[in-house]
Amino acid sequence: MERKQGFFSALKEEVVRGLSPARSRSKSPARSGSPISGLFSRKKNHHVANPEPLIVRSGSLRPVGETLTPLMEGPDPDGGEVGDSKRSGSGLGQWMKGQLSRTPSVASNAYRRSDLRLLLGVMGAPLAPVHVSTNDPLPHLSIKDTPIETSSAQYILQQYTAASGGQKLQNSIRNAYAMGKVKMLASEFETATRVVKNRNVARAAESGGFVLWQMNPDMWYVELAVGGSKVHAGCNGKLVWRHTPWLGAHTAKGPVRPLRRALQGLDPRTTVNMFADARCIGEKKINGEDCFILKLCADPQTLKARSEGPAEIIRHVLFGYFSQKTGLLVHMEDSHLTRIQSNGGDTVYWETTIDSFLDDYRPVEGIMIAHSGRSVVTLFRFGEMAMSHTKTRMEEAWTIEEVAFNVPGLSLDCFIPPADLRSGSISEACELPQDERGKGAITLAAHRAKVAAHDSSIDNMVWKVEV
Repeated sequence: MERKQGFFSALKEEVVRGLSPARSRSKSPARSGSPISGLFSRKKNHHVANPEPLIVRSGSLRPVGETLTPLMEGPDPDGGEVGDSKRSGSGLGQWMKGQLSRTPSVASNAYRRSDLRLLLGVMGAPLAPVHVSTNDPLPHLSIKDTPIETSSAQYILQQYTAASGGQKLQNSIRNAYAMGKVKMLASEFETATRVVKNRNVARAAESGGFVLWQMNPDMWYVELAVGGSKVHAGCNGKLVWRHTPWLGAHTAKGPVRPLRRALQGLDPRTTVNMFADARCIGEKKINGEDCFILKLCADPQTLKARSEGPAEIIRHVLFGYFSQKTGLLVHMEDSHLTRIQSNGGDTVYWETTIDSFLDDYRPVEGIMIAHSGRSVVTLFRFGEMAMSHTKTRMEEAWTIEEVAFNVPGLSLDCFIPPADLRSGSISEACELPQDERGKGAITLAAHRAKVAAHDSSIDNMVWKVEV
């Protein structure tokens, strides 16, 4: 009970101060107030008389005159109890507010901004391969007239449902909330002639945090801030939209799909629905643990709906590795390949692979939630010209600090798209530099791959060279 009170006390602070799904849309001309400003209306009138003046420094709000610790920004990621930090009133909630309202440093160079843009574009809010709905019935175990690969997958999913808390408990969840911390890093860049590795990993890593809200049926909203830049995305059940500093607010092309981050140990029900049509293709050891492998392929209709113009998605495959010991999902890998045909030029292929490892499963109100994990992302670009490939490797580590289900007061208004949403969806058409087709431009294109905005989360690809 003490933990739940601590959560709602911290959550009230976060919602009122701007971590709600409505915050990032509050500046829209069509809205003058937060649609969930009444979430905790019973505590709304609790104001502090004569508050201390605040000054903003490096994303933190501190009283004027208080000494700042030079090398710390937010709670210590390696020490201290998160619960204690939140109850003291100066920990995670305040730090998250600083992360989501932070602006980039003027001293940041273009190279670092380009790295950050690539990190957020690829890992900020990627989507799952296919459309699923929380209203879909869970897969029914059938042996008669069913291929062994399919019936085995259905059995594995039933074991996963039981290990995650059971079908009855999962069906009782109407909405969910999660808040966590992330670290992102572009760790390696490779061309046909050289490999460049990021040697100073600790200094180059970008830290930040995210909040995720979900509500039945098929609604979600995520806001992620890293290194002074912010990406937020959402779905109202009918369309998926996304907002980035470089593309503004836009809708995703193709069918409505779940947020991949929710599948990373946060939403067992959607995970089961996602793999409902999967096949069991074998077994494999993951970190010394025997796992069953389920494979799901996006259907041709979905791939076609997500393709447009010169950009064609050839395939999108998702693999789930379920522990034979615990029944839980411990590893997830998905890969999609896109072909870009330029006007009168060569064909270029982009393959994006995301490997996610899920750890530290703990029960939250009876539901097993993965409280930490890491992802490794590989962007592989190749074409018809020899010695023209590039490969970029990025990494993300995350921890989940707060999770709650059936949050009172969460309404449909929290998932309304921004008023300034563009009427047309962003396709996967690319903007390649003209000189990339030339022989001497291969090195230039390789060097500036990090300057590209490779938006895999909505399957959009935009390449823009910054001069």
